[in-house]
Amino acid sequence: MDLDFERCYRAVDSRDQRFDGWFYTGVTSTGIYCRPSCPAITPKRQNVRCFPSAAAAQGAGLRACRRCRPDAAPGSPQWDVRADVVGRAMRLIADGVVDRDGVPGLAARLGYTERHLHRMLRAELGAGPLALARAQRAQTARTLIETTALGMADVAFAAGFGSVRQFNDTVREVYGVAPTELRTARGQRPAPAGAGTITVRLAYRPPLHARALLDFLALRALPAVDEVRAGTYHRGLRLPHGTGEAALTPADGHVVATLRLTDMRDLAPAVARCRRLLDLDADPVAVDQTLAADPALAPAVAAEPGIRVPRAADGFEMAVRAIIGQQVSVTSARTTLTRLLTHLPAPTAAVDHEVSGYEGDQLTRQLHDHAEAGRGLRGFPSAGEVLGVPDSGFGMPGVRRETIRGLARAVVDGVLDLEPGGDREETRQRLLALPGIGAWTADYVALRALGDPDTFLPTDLAVRRGAAALGLPDDPKTLDTYADRWRPWRSYAVIRLWRAA
Repeated sequence: MDLDFERCYRAVDSRDQRFDGWFYTGVTSTGIYCRPSCPAITPKRQNVRCFPSAAAAQGAGLRACRRCRPDAAPGSPQWDVRADVVGRAMRLIADGVVDRDGVPGLAARLGYTERHLHRMLRAELGAGPLALARAQRAQTARTLIETTALGMADVAFAAGFGSVRQFNDTVREVYGVAPTELRTARGQRPAPAGAGTITVRLAYRPPLHARALLDFLALRALPAVDEVRAGTYHRGLRLPHGTGEAALTPADGHVVATLRLTDMRDLAPAVARCRRLLDLDADPVAVDQTLAADPALAPAVAAEPGIRVPRAADGFEMAVRAIIGQQVSVTSARTTLTRLLTHLPAPTAAVDHEVSGYEGDQLTRQLHDHAEAGRGLRGFPSAGEVLGVPDSGFGMPGVRRETIRGLARAVVDGVLDLEPGGDREETRQRLLALPGIGAWTADYVALRALGDPDTFLPTDLAVRRGAAALGLPDDPKTLDTYADRWRPWRSYAVIRLWRAA
């Protein structure tokens, strides 16, 4: 990855927060690496080196700045939106694939040899997959040290380290102090709500239109799966080692995430999925600049800067939602999904959660009663669980029911990868090959589950109504042609058109 030194140094000199996560500043005279926005005195240019990743800076022998905490900067939007192998690899590493399956597992998921994958990551990021995963483990360890009362051995294994010695050596190398000193510096304190609960701050690039995110998610919330209450989004999570819950509250410059996990090894995957769900690694300034260049969208962008694309914590869930939502209203789709959930296993009792005041129909009330009984929120059912639902449990036409079963079968068989590491174009083609799935459904999955920033839905009724409300053409073909001016951010234009509708 080529970094223009003069441009990077200007960002450092001006302490421009927009570049946090895009690159990291190494100062050779101090042996420290920082965010571009670090409030410390601007280093002399002859002492500055720029790195495309924290792992690359660590590989050069630099330790993380304790003042600006570069390891907690927002993720680079470049890796978040790119659909190539490196972008897919970064999303999988963030989701903990290397910690669970090693580099061979990562290479197998991407369809490349380990050697070629290592070469590509080194060329783009200045570090191989092991170094990138190690940097993430160090950040996870720091979070556990500072926010829980776990013993250091428990922290080491929960963060993904193979041994306590490896954990100690890595923390010393990355942060310049022993693990116990990190805890002493912050003051030892117990977990906020018992073992298994961690509160972290998820940084983002401002602006963030939190109300738009919460409105969107509240309208589509499913009882016992997710809800919006008092300005906080609550959702159940299905994670690699167990279950969990997330309570996400937008704040100034960050989102407060309270995570309840049955297995601490799931901290990094839970954080990655929450960031993905709220689109926190986006670059809203770049998006809004492009959309505001269109006079039809300029007033909406000025009135509501920082609109994000509400994405998915579970790709299979989003695909099921898309199939059920074909040619029906959001309310009708929610009712059908609620009926389906009543025929699936009850939410797990492993994570407690208090739910109150949810309004809805009788089916909603039944699932709400499960939550009040202490069973808590659950992640959306797995593909295997959906395959076990009897015909009567779907509450929808037989053709659509079989489409969902076909989707679930493809996921169980490994034919379809709906997670962030999947190849977007290949996934779209495999979706279209399934009976009952057309272009709108495949594109909706690409927009929300796969995180494609440039998907447009010209046949969507709400998109057409929003276009008409803004004085734009509402004929699908004409609108699709008009939308070319919004590239490469047409997914964000879809959200704005939905709001205009």
